[in-house]
This record gives sequence, structure tokens and C-alpha cells, in this order.
Amino acid sequence: MTDPAPVVTLIPRLTFSWVRLKALALNNVSSVHTRRAYAHALDAFHAWHRSDEHGPFSPMVVQQYREELKHQARASSTINVQLAALRKLASEAAENGLLPPEVAAGITKVRGVRQAGVRTANWLTRDQTEQLLRLPDVSRAKGRRDQALLALFVGCGLRRSELAVLSVEHIQQRGGRWLIVDLIGKGQRVRSVPMPSWAKAAVDRWTEPAGIVEGRILRAINKADRIVGDRMTPQSIFEIVERYSHTLGVPVAPHDLRRTFAKLAHCGQAPVEQIQFSLGHASLQTTERYLGLEQDLLDAPCDRLGVQI
Repeated sequence: MTDPAPVVTLIPRLTFSWVRLKALALNNVSSVHTRRAYAHALDAFHAWHRSDEHGPFSPMVVQQYREELKHQARASSTINVQLAALRKLASEAAENGLLPPEVAAGITKVRGVRQAGVRTANWLTRDQTEQLLRLPDVSRAKGRRDQALLALFVGCGLRRSELAVLSVEHIQQRGGRWLIVDLIGKGQRVRSVPMPSWAKAAVDRWTEPAGIVEGRILRAINKADRIVGDRMTPQSIFEIVERYSHTLGVPVAPHDLRRTFAKLAHCGQAPVEQIQFSLGHASLQTTERYLGLEQDLLDAPCDRLGVQI
């Protein structure tokens, strides 16, 4: 397959194809999720730019694109990701001598869209969680795998990137209970996550009949209900959760199941700092946002000191 035509209307006198230009912006992005989001954003901008005569890549063109996204009623977070990708494209193009530094500097100064408030997250209730876990058909290998997948999300609060690389070797018994040990999460932080007995049972129901004794726990399965690979991608995990959530009738994403773990644990009187440890959050404030906590002025900590003078 050959590259698309050179983007001569985007950056004058440029002999690079769009594919090569986009690669410049993505090569130094370390996060897989950010790279995927930036790639989608850049392709969307390129399609918009080619649809009409918008002129060379410049602060004015980026501002026009921002206004177009606002006119389309895109979410503030979506618009800001789009602009972040364009800033990255501008800076990399300038570093490679493809764009004048002053033009790149102007593009990086284009302001994003103000986000009012915090995005409302979705959580499942305990009853909804139990219904979700019972949806997979455990008489089939695919159903047993899917139940293990959902149980690890809700029972351990994992990210889907963590779940995709989770191996049999990660699950060990220590101190009389099962743990996911030495899990490398966001920011390369290493943590151990306690596992409830029902989640371990769900994993065993999947791995033992499948003969999985080492390597990745989650594997691809074909339509004949046979394992056809030694791993799953984060995207395929996302699609499985999305499919079961539609069946449940409650739209949730994998990260919402992570929030559900935190919410149910907090409702069960688990200390917030222990929830933070399990989630692998560097900041307690992040955990509190997951829980939707607000300061209680009627029952404040100072009311429970028990001190009298």
C-alpha cells in the first residue's frame, strides 16, 4: 500500500506524506492510549483540512478547527485532546525543520476549551454488579473467560491495560490470601492488589479447563470457542465490557468498573487510603474523585475527636 498524496496544502513545500508527518508527532508519545487518541485526532483534523481550502498549517487554521469542533457540539475534553495532538504535531514539525518555529509557537498557544465541572462517572450498584457477573455463559470457554475478565475488573479495580498483561505468575498466595503481586501500573508504579475469593474462583473456572498454567490469563477465542492466541488487546477487552453492559442495560466502560470497585469498597467501609493502594493512585484526591466524595460539614472529623475541656 502506498502513502497518501503529500500534504502540500497543509505545510507548503513539504514532500512528506501524511503518514510520515503523523508518525513524527506520535513517535515520542510513550503512552499507548495517548498515542491512539492523538492518531485519531490527527486523522480527523487532516480529513477536515482536506475537505476545503483552509490554507497552510497555522494558528488561524487551528483556531478555525477549534470553532468547528465547538459548532459540532463536541465535548470539551474531546476538543482539548484534538488541540493537544495538533500542538504536538506543530512542535515536532518545527524540530524537524518542516515548520517555522514562530508558526509552531503560535499553534501551541492556541487555547483549549474550558471544562465546566467534572465529568459524571458511571458506577454499578451491588445488584447490578452481580447481574453483570452472571451474564456470561459459563458453559462455554468464551463465557468463562469473560466472567473472569469482569470479575478481575470489579474485584480488583484493575485498568484494562493492566488486565491485558496480567499473567498467571502475577497471582500468588501470601499471608493466607490471594494477591496480584508486582503489578506495574500507570507511571511504572508497582503494587500488589488483594483478590476476593470469588474473583479467584472465576479465574480458576477459566484457566483450569483451558489448560492455562503460565503466561497471560486472558486469551483470544474464535467463533468455534477455541483459544487462538496467547493474549488479548486492551481494545478487545473494552469491546467485551461494552457488549455485556448493553445486555445489562447500563452503559459502562472498563474504567467505570474500576470506579465500581472503589465505590462498593467504600460503601463497605473500606478505608479510603486502602482503596487508593489497590487502585494504584499516586494522589488521594484522585481516589476521592472516583468515589464522588464531598466534605461533610454536618458530621466532620473534628466532631469525632472525643476531646472535652
